[in-house]
Amino acid sequence: MSILAGYVVPHPPIIVNEIGKEDRKDATATIDAYKQVAKDIAKLKPDTIIVSSPHGKLYRDYFHLSSGLNARGDFGQFGAKEVEFTVSYDTSLIKELSDQAHHHNLPLGTLGGHEMGLDHGVMVPLYFINQSYQDYQLIRISPSGFDLLEHYKIGKFIQGVIPENKKVVWVASGDLSHKLKESGPYGFVEEGPELDNHIVNALKTSDFDQLFTIPSQIRQKGAECGLSSFVMMAGVLDQYKVKTDFLSYEAPFGVGYAVSMYHPIDRDETLKYDERYQSKITESIQSNKAKEDPYIQLARQSLEHFTKHRQRLDVPDELPEEMINEQKSVFVTLFKHGQLRGCVGKTAPTLDNVAEEIIDSSISAGHHDHRFSPVKEEELPYLSYKVDVLFPPEPISTIDELDVKTYGVIVKHGYRSGLLLPNLDGIDTIEEQVRIAKQKAGIDPNERVDLERFKVVRHEVNE
Repeated sequence: MSILAGYVVPHPPIIVNEIGKEDRKDATATIDAYKQVAKDIAKLKPDTIIVSSPHGKLYRDYFHLSSGLNARGDFGQFGAKEVEFTVSYDTSLIKELSDQAHHHNLPLGTLGGHEMGLDHGVMVPLYFINQSYQDYQLIRISPSGFDLLEHYKIGKFIQGVIPENKKVVWVASGDLSHKLKESGPYGFVEEGPELDNHIVNALKTSDFDQLFTIPSQIRQKGAECGLSSFVMMAGVLDQYKVKTDFLSYEAPFGVGYAVSMYHPIDRDETLKYDERYQSKITESIQSNKAKEDPYIQLARQSLEHFTKHRQRLDVPDELPEEMINEQKSVFVTLFKHGQLRGCVGKTAPTLDNVAEEIIDSSISAGHHDHRFSPVKEEELPYLSYKVDVLFPPEPISTIDELDVKTYGVIVKHGYRSGLLLPNLDGIDTIEEQVRIAKQKAGIDPNERVDLERFKVVRHEVNE
């Protein structure tokens, strides 16, 4: 196998001697583990080091590879400009990856403008690696806004493209939760330790499909950084048994740091973590379909019909009377593998009845939500749906009349307005609810707004 090893490492600049100085002693376990990784890489003598960094050039629907011949960077923004790096990129492998991705219609390559300087997600690993080994070329790859499964598939694709005669190691750069201590830079939430427990257990056992199953609420509230980076590394090791050396975990500054090494041993075609996860998801969705009420069924039928035939579904017969006789606005939300895949609706009804609104909003959520690319036919089996039927909004005077669990909010300023549904994962305060609604409307956080609140009847499958 051309991939000689994979490594999970954090990237806090404070562990760089010239930056952290005396404070480094609080992260001794991480520093010592980093030195082991560097020595291991020196022993393997790779031609190329691939670093996946969540602080590189990021796109919602594209995995960006380093472009150009070389790059440089320094720690000037952290007060250590004298610590600088110049790297040569493996242009031949980058070109082959880009060409093959284009041939297979995969969103991976060097498109997207000029190469940016090296980010700290790359430089912190290189700081330690360079102390033991420097005879390598580099490839930097950035995660994307795609779900974790797509990150795994990109890693698996890269494994298949790397020539057998090229020795490569993968360094998955990323921290864990950023919310582990009240005294830390981002404070504490109970989901922080939960998130780190999930990730650490998966890394210790190299049971990588556990990384896919971390609840989205824990990921969001725990403020993870490196999960997509770790999953790409897991994809590069697809179908291989690995020797696992989990070297350290600590959180001295309120952010989780894990260091682990993985060396492929024998090929094992049963270790297809993406397929195992997809199988579980498919079984779960098929089971949940039996629990869907007419509202969710109509949302699914509407999007599937339009995606396959590019035609709007006619209103089916034998729907409940309230779906035919009532006029109410509707929001339809799509999820794929537990992550948001689209959400569209209206603040007021514009069609004849609720059924027509569901059909319209389902199509729009799948094909006209500007935050996402249109849903493809092959995605349909993995989608789950939520339908919110809105009661007419009522004006309120202050945010004290809101309740994030009970009421959605509409904010208005001039011609701009924004809406946020009630009882959403990760939104626990009224202030946060109003802030996000303003953000969606393009309203400045400090601008005064008119407020309205509304209730919903929510249709979803409770697992």
